[in-house]
Amino acid sequence: MTNTGAPIVFFDIAGPDAAKLKDFYASNFGWDIAPSNMIQTPQLQGTLRQDPPEKILYIGVTDLDAAMAKVKASGGTIETPKLPTPTGEQFVLFKDPAGNRMGMVGIKK
Repeated sequence: MTNTGAPIVFFDIAGPDAAKLKDFYASNFGWDIAPSNMIQTPQLQGTLRQDPPEKILYIGVTDLDAAMAKVKASGGTIETPKLPTPTGEQFVLFKDPAGNRMGMVGIKK
């Protein structure tokens, strides 16, 4: 992927049940989440907050269909059909168990 602008350097994801969010993101995307709710991804740090749901970020996945199925199976909902990006990938918006609207982008391996 090419850098088309300022990178996301930190993020936070909020919801009423931080423990449920921790389980959801660790199981779906393999994120390392500390007991303090700090998140370490391969390229980005973030945090979970126990607050009203908010934030959207886009997560790259190599198999969009499989990722959509896993999100649904673990308590999330898919909110849009697959839509094209300007560079030819496809993306969907989904909601996690807390109602945060997020995105997944199918990326090439």
